[in-house]
Amino acid sequence: MNHTEVFSQDFDITGRDFSHAGSISTKIKEVLQEIGIMSPIITRTAIAAYEAEMNVVMYARKGKLTFTLTPNMIQIRIEDEGPGIEDIEKAMQEGYSTATQEMREMGFGAGMGLPNIKRNADSFEVTSVPGTGTVYNIIIRLNNPDKS
Repeated sequence: MNHTEVFSQDFDITGRDFSHAGSISTKIKEVLQEIGIMSPIITRTAIAAYEAEMNVVMYARKGKLTFTLTPNMIQIRIEDEGPGIEDIEKAMQEGYSTATQEMREMGFGAGMGLPNIKRNADSFEVTSVPGTGTVYNIIIRLNNPDKS
């Protein structure tokens, strides 16, 4: 498998900056469209990136998203500085959310973020240290457009 990096870009994410929320996933989508990646791959990548980006905006003080493209895959790695996730298994359940009422009033906090990432990724790992932060590692293979 060829893991030679073709393109990589880092993005800073600011916690509670809802006015710019989603802009990174939009930029990633535009890059993938420009280079001619298949539409189903772009959709899966954009959804996974958006959900991960929103988790940082909603819960962390700040984070960094690294978008890497190789000939075989897309990798999105996010490292945040925030409260961490107390119970990852519970957080992976559809409908489970720790969103505040304010976040819910803005239309967020349905408890679908991590499940949506898992559903759209070929590989998804979450590690978290409560009180320190969370790391997301998302892989989407370029040869698997319709992930079954």
